[in-house]
Amino acid sequence: MASRCEIFCEIICALLLPPLGVFFRHGCCSLEFCICLVLTILGYIPGMIYAIYVIVAVDRDRWYRDDGYYYRVS
Repeated sequence: MASRCEIFCEIICALLLPPLGVFFRHGCCSLEFCICLVLTILGYIPGMIYAIYVIVAVDRDRWYRDDGYYYRVS
């Protein structure tokens, strides 16, 4: 789990350049990054809102992918 300082820095990056904040959290080849990049190209505000949502609400450590399906790790 990321510390509060890391999350704060990622949110600041997401406010300046939304895909950058998502990149720091999820990496460049993730689905979240691609969605954020498309939303930012279509409009800055939707990309920023999505980036903040992904940084705060989506926990990458709680899900893993197997055979094309995502499973929750408990």
